[in-house]
Amino acid sequence: MLVVMKAQATREEIQAVCDHIEALGYRAHPLPGAQRTAIGITGNQGEVDRGNLEEMAGVAEVIRVSKPYKLVSRDVKEEDTVIRFAGTDATIGGAKVAMIAGPCSVESREQAFTIAEQVALAGAQFFRGGAYKPRTSPYAFQGLGEEALKIMAEIRERMGLRIVTEAIDHEALELVAEYADVIQIGARNMQNFSLLKAAGRKRKPVLLKRGLAATLDEFLMAAEYIMSEGNYEVILCERGVRTFADHTRNTLDLSIVPAVQRLSHLPILVDPSHGTGQRNKVLPMARGAIAVGADGLIVEVHHQPDKALSDGMQSILPEQFAQLMDECSQIAAVLHRRVPRGIHAEENAAVAVSAR
Repeated sequence: MLVVMKAQATREEIQAVCDHIEALGYRAHPLPGAQRTAIGITGNQGEVDRGNLEEMAGVAEVIRVSKPYKLVSRDVKEEDTVIRFAGTDATIGGAKVAMIAGPCSVESREQAFTIAEQVALAGAQFFRGGAYKPRTSPYAFQGLGEEALKIMAEIRERMGLRIVTEAIDHEALELVAEYADVIQIGARNMQNFSLLKAAGRKRKPVLLKRGLAATLDEFLMAAEYIMSEGNYEVILCERGVRTFADHTRNTLDLSIVPAVQRLSHLPILVDPSHGTGQRNKVLPMARGAIAVGADGLIVEVHHQPDKALSDGMQSILPEQFAQLMDECSQIAAVLHRRVPRGIHAEENAAVAVSAR
């Protein structure tokens, strides 16, 4: 169910409706829009009695949401969700196209700062780096853990880049939530419902990657798990699915971008690095992702990919990332969008050099 408030409804009237919903034993999810607030109702097993709700002050109408994903749906919120970050003009969603770049894994302070310097110089506003790495082999590099989180926090402090990193389990989630600006939930954990709910109880944006063989509905329902716990700042990410193709690591499904945008108000990014697994395919697919309307990219960049401890084959060089930024900016402009560049990017890079 969905309670749509009148445009002129006061904060007190909205709170009164939320209190009434909670008193009925349900959960209220107020989602402010550009013109009016909608209040989603979850926890009900059947139809909610509309009578009392419709008579409450400030209520415009009470409607039934037919889709299984309620809070994710455009039925609840027509306007695109835009996620903002305090102390910066960086956003995810809306007219701006977000660029997230960095190594698959943080291997050392020197390596992380070297790459951060280059992506900041190119204009990225977000830095990605793995502190915890779920690997196919138990003998592969698993990440530096909290040490990597501390390194990335220092990068944020010195260079102003927002930090995106993955939480692979409940223990890692606590530390990632403490250090990062965006909590990433990887493809292998897309249907780890316990972890999704725990991330939903954090009050930081969550970047949710599509599972290895997840359908659109399964993807959106995973996001619903996070939002049902009260965290409405969810970012979706297409990173390729498993198919019969052997010319690429995964099959990057760019068609899911407009499909998601038709059904949901949440921003959706594309990961052309994991989506292809091959360096020479990252730039072409990044161009395509912006052309189909993606709200941003998350790209793996490494200054010495041949020596990388993880995913070197799909990591592009810093100069290739600079080319990607320039070309994607031109494509975004055709769609009346823009790729913002970090404020004083060159100054930030100079700060990074002095910090090393």
